[in-house]
Amino acid sequence: MSLKTRIQEDIKSAMKAREGDRLGALRLIAAAIKQREVDERIDMQDADVLTVLEKMVKQRRESISQFDAAGRQDLADKERFELSVIGAYLPEPLDAASLAAEVTAAIAEAGATSARDMGAVMALLRPRLLGRADMAVVSQQVKALLAG
Repeated sequence: MSLKTRIQEDIKSAMKAREGDRLGALRLIAAAIKQREVDERIDMQDADVLTVLEKMVKQRRESISQFDAAGRQDLADKERFELSVIGAYLPEPLDAASLAAEVTAAIAEAGATSARDMGAVMALLRPRLLGRADMAVVSQQVKALLAG
């Protein structure tokens, strides 16, 4: 079952179970997917849906930090709940050792020797790690390995 179909099925089950908060979060996900499909005139595949989910996760994390700084715990809790619902559709995150191994392998595969080659390494890593690692952390690791 595709990711998009799974989300639609979960919306139906949340409606039947009268889970209002979960239903709202699922509808946000479905709306973001539909918006991208309409904007780009495409039928999204799982990789595209993962890209949308990653963007939503990043937005939620930023919002949580801002709400916490402003002392708005109610809004931060809402964002945390939405983050947990979105996270359920992402693949298992990589542990630090696996991530380091992926980065090292990509550097070797790209033949990268300096920071100039970072774009080629990231181009290899992005599809492999989509939804499984924070790309900002990956970028820092690549930069550190290429600089050192």
